[in-house]
Amino acid sequence: MALKLGAYTACLHDRPLAEALDVLKGNGLTSVEVNTGGFIPSPHCHVDLLLSSEQARADYLGEFSSRGMELTGLNCNGNPLNPLPGVGPKHADDMRRSIELAGALGINNIVCMSGTPGSDPDAKYPSWVVNPWDGVYMDVLDYQWDVAAKFWSEIDGLARANNTRMAIEMHPHNLVFSPVTLKKLVDLVGATNVGAEMDPSHLMWQGMDIVASIKWLGPLVFHSAAKDAAITPGVDIRGVLDTSFERVPAEAEGKVPTGYGFWCNSWPENPGWRFVAVGIGHDVEYWTEFLRALAEIDPDMAVNIEHEDADYGRLEGLALAAENLRAAAAKI
Repeated sequence: MALKLGAYTACLHDRPLAEALDVLKGNGLTSVEVNTGGFIPSPHCHVDLLLSSEQARADYLGEFSSRGMELTGLNCNGNPLNPLPGVGPKHADDMRRSIELAGALGINNIVCMSGTPGSDPDAKYPSWVVNPWDGVYMDVLDYQWDVAAKFWSEIDGLARANNTRMAIEMHPHNLVFSPVTLKKLVDLVGATNVGAEMDPSHLMWQGMDIVASIKWLGPLVFHSAAKDAAITPGVDIRGVLDTSFERVPAEAEGKVPTGYGFWCNSWPENPGWRFVAVGIGHDVEYWTEFLRALAEIDPDMAVNIEHEDADYGRLEGLALAAENLRAAAAKI
């Protein structure tokens, strides 16, 4: 067996699925991950149709198999615990529907986020606690972990019933943003079908040792992203926790929604860190060690590129990432 190298198709949402798959195949990739809800739309996976029609599911999977490719994951990244009525309930429903669809399609992993509740039962907005040295924040965390435990106990059971697994991306702004918090959720729930999607980029900019994190989590790593990050000169005055973002103008095109009436913001011009194409922040040798650590856990694991480097066009950046990822895999 060998690691399955592929990509998450969100960077190719400007073209139909068939064309996106041809782009991936042309870059020597065989594994595919598609969006099914949460923060962004799902043009490459028509969830309602696929849930309602066995024939539609067969035809859909045929799009992949006819090209010698495999659908290895559904992606439903969002905040299912957000107290905003236009965000949390929708993202939670998207997650449940993704689980049902994964079961119907025979997909092993759903990439998702743990979510972040408000600070208390009456909170209107989510609240992310990063340094609870002040005792009041322990009260907030106690409440939030209680909310998360109830939700994820349900989700774990639903995933188990549908023979799929929830691969949580350890993403800042979420209760689960590190290996330690991932393990805490699993232990708190007694989960059997909840683990990690190893997206190294978010752990990189937080200063973690990625290979050590993989080895520490061990079999809790279900699925992986190939996404690089680089610490940049702005870190000198910003650090890595920075709020110097700006709202995107209302009339701007291509805004990315995060919920009804809410959008991704613009980064500062000189950030402390940024996402880069695979191989730009860390060299091929680094990625070889990354892949080797994953293969020791599961030699058949899917590793899907997530391209978010603004210095490269979608096709150019994806091609560069694929070239470097394949070069790294060849050295294992």
